[in-house]
Amino acid sequence: MATPAAPQTTTPNDLIVTSETINAYTIPEPEPFVSFAALKDRIRHHYELASDYYYSLWGEHIHHGYFLTPNDTKEKAQLQLIELLLEKSGLPAGSKVLDVGCGIGGTSRYLAKEKGCSVTGITISERQVEIARKLTLEENGTSPPVSASSNEASMHLGKGSVQFIELDAEKMGDYFPAEERFDCVWISEAMSHLPNKELFFRNTEKLLVTGGKLVVADWFKSEGLGEKEMKDDISPIEDGMLLPPLCTQADYVRFAEQAGLKVHAAPFDISKQVSKTWDISWTLIQNPALWAFAVAQGRDGLAFMQAFRAMRRGFANGTFRYAVMAFQK
Repeated sequence: MATPAAPQTTTPNDLIVTSETINAYTIPEPEPFVSFAALKDRIRHHYELASDYYYSLWGEHIHHGYFLTPNDTKEKAQLQLIELLLEKSGLPAGSKVLDVGCGIGGTSRYLAKEKGCSVTGITISERQVEIARKLTLEENGTSPPVSASSNEASMHLGKGSVQFIELDAEKMGDYFPAEERFDCVWISEAMSHLPNKELFFRNTEKLLVTGGKLVVADWFKSEGLGEKEMKDDISPIEDGMLLPPLCTQADYVRFAEQAGLKVHAAPFDISKQVSKTWDISWTLIQNPALWAFAVAQGRDGLAFMQAFRAMRRGFANGTFRYAVMAFQK
């Protein structure tokens, strides 16, 4: 499979990335939200610029790995996370799936190829749609579509199919026609970006068939954190990762039940098994070109890179958590 070229960035010849170099890039105090609309614009801009880097460093699955043995590679661990979600949800093969925040389509392709699912992936980033379609076409050995009107066309993959759409997740409840409903809404590490999570759960209930599943993997803050823990551990993550205030696992259960969904698989905390993701990530980003790119993006770029350390610290301190769960209509 060909790798999309990373954006060209001029790198100073004498830039050597060390802990001292990284520490030299200080970041101002987190900026207060002007509006959630402005935050979404920043998120869209971030993924437009950084998605090629994500792919070149982390592969097609831009999510945590579920590490079960010391010898697990990040690629194996990422697939193990998908399989854990399938196990917890009991999603049947051949299901019709809406993959929300699909990134560059790694999970969508896996569900189509390995489970025969018909998957619609949505993302707020036009660039991610382009990469997702390119990787799918390359995996199929087919050529890109001739006309722009076919950009959202479904593509066969294994016994399943995929299509990718540029769409704000908060608008998904009104985007799909009344006759189009899904067996599953799948959202992995994307809901934490959504300002209005209650709206997401209501839209999900609207789009699911009776008996359909909502499958969730996401980042959370721990219950009952004090002001110092929030400032030291959680605020740098929210700031660097462009997140509205993080929720607890119990918040998601409450939002789901308020929307008329019932718990199918209670929150399953796998913080210990996924935390190695950030050890690997911290090693991968010791790259002069990536830091030069971050510097060029100004405050948001540097805050993002520094948030990698905050993630590691939060997991180590137990203030930052990761869990999977599933709900049913």
